[in-house]
Amino acid sequence: MINELENKIVVILGPTASGKSAAAIQLAKKFDGEIISADSRQIYRGMDIGSGKVPKSECKNQKENLQSKNKLLRPYCSEDVPHYIIDIVSPNTDYNAAKFKHDAEKVIRNILSRKKLPIICGGTGFWIKAVVDNVDFPEVKPDWKLREELDKQSAEKLFQKLKKIDPERAANIDAKNKVRLIRAIEICKSIGKVPALPPASSSHQGKIRNELKFLQIGIQRDKERLDERIRKNVEKRFSMGMIEEVEKIHKQGVSWKKIQSFGLSYNLIPEYLKGNIESKEELNEKIYLAEKNYAKRQMTWFKKDKRIIWLDNYKKIEKETQKFLEK
Repeated sequence: MINELENKIVVILGPTASGKSAAAIQLAKKFDGEIISADSRQIYRGMDIGSGKVPKSECKNQKENLQSKNKLLRPYCSEDVPHYIIDIVSPNTDYNAAKFKHDAEKVIRNILSRKKLPIICGGTGFWIKAVVDNVDFPEVKPDWKLREELDKQSAEKLFQKLKKIDPERAANIDAKNKVRLIRAIEICKSIGKVPALPPASSSHQGKIRNELKFLQIGIQRDKERLDERIRKNVEKRFSMGMIEEVEKIHKQGVSWKKIQSFGLSYNLIPEYLKGNIESKEELNEKIYLAEKNYAKRQMTWFKKDKRIIWLDNYKKIEKETQKFLEK
């Protein structure tokens, strides 16, 4: 029997194209759950195809939530399963791990208050860790002059700079993400170093924060199968109008520079539209390779956390979840 009094949360994570969303939706239907998206691109309105958002559908039986005064608690539904932290800000808005943690905790409390199961689903590892391990974020205000100065440098130079002043943070950051590199350097300049992340304990799931218990499940795919799924995903997004989506975002007042800061296809499509990538075939291949490398980086991050249980099919995921909820 499921113990409803315990504040249990399931996390479904894994690399891009691994099938996280489908597994989370199935799980939500089985265990009366609601999904919190942990994806650093899906938070933005209008960035639907390139970020791989689940198709939006009508929200049945969600009248009360849809009328909530708090926009954060108004669900985005797919297959009649409520999702949160999708489509919450415009692409011109800055949003980071600290904001995600704050918003996710609000949503988790709301879901638990209605006796539902919160399911965090996504591939942005640092955001997931921020919630699971209750990471503290320093209150460092933006230094616009420093940001302007750092923005002139390449990601490679910024990474080397961070490595020199804070090697520990450099070991845990996406070396190609200028936005995150600049923020890490900004924090270092302000308080000496980026606060260390809590160690990923190999002990029983969920003892990180007293009042919340987490089960982290990773979607396991062999490399060849994952590469194949990534290739199909890229082709599908092209056919859905991924290029036109980026054009539309730009026409709505989002600069090329801002769009490109989101990485992957959002970094490469503007280059094609500006004439720096000659053909759609070349663009397709470049996006595929970028997604493939991103999946590799995601797995490098996730594999550090020995608490994650890696499973290769839905039945095993359901069984592990049932066991966790019955404890």
